[in-house]
Amino acid sequence: MQLITVASALLSLVLAVSAAPAMEHHNHARGLAQVYSHCTKPKTVALTFDDGPYWFMYDISKTLLANGAKGTFFVNGNNWKCIYEDNGKRIKYLYNKGHQVASHLWSHPNITTLTWDQMHDEMWKVELAMKRIIGVTPALIRPPYGAYNDMFRAAAHIRNQSLALWDFDSGDSMGFTAAQSKAAYKAKIEQNPNTILALNHETKTTTAHEVLPYAIGLLKSKGYQMVTMAECLGLEPYASKGTPETPTVGSSLSASSFSR
Repeated sequence: MQLITVASALLSLVLAVSAAPAMEHHNHARGLAQVYSHCTKPKTVALTFDDGPYWFMYDISKTLLANGAKGTFFVNGNNWKCIYEDNGKRIKYLYNKGHQVASHLWSHPNITTLTWDQMHDEMWKVELAMKRIIGVTPALIRPPYGAYNDMFRAAAHIRNQSLALWDFDSGDSMGFTAAQSKAAYKAKIEQNPNTILALNHETKTTTAHEVLPYAIGLLKSKGYQMVTMAECLGLEPYASKGTPETPTVGSSLSASSFSR
């Protein structure tokens, strides 16, 4: 009887161990994604723009390029409009102009309120859209509101992505006027920091048309080089590169076409 009991106990142990991988997503020992909040290359500035794609990005891009600068655009999949609609051509435009396109998750959620599976779904949808539209998957991901936890870092690590934060906030998403954002940039730049990693929002007309030209003028006067976030960190901008999907005649890219 004792042999049966021992055998049963051993069998239970084996089954428990074999079942462990199913819970592996709760174990963050596998690794956590790197979190970047500062540039590392001296005298570089990364001007980053959240919450697009939005129509002000065209003006932002033109201003950047006219001044020998590149930007980094953290895009959502379905915030202002679905990425597979008009926003797809905006992403192509940014990518073809040499800007960096990165992930800001699908629906702009507070990531700390999501389950493991929901986190991956938010990330996967943006990755798939970028791969279909421009043939790349992002190497950087910015959690909305700057909110994240170790579970999200573990999820990002699995997907070969690093978290992108900032060390300067223009205040545009907090309701700053153009004058207030300009003053914030001026105060930051007058401190002569070695680098700046700036948070802006491409959805704000004051940012696109008033603050950005002003900030660029100040940065140029101080000798800063305005580069993508990947460049200011010495990283590759994309986790993978391939060929975008070309719709056949009479067809178009749509979110429903790419559901799992």
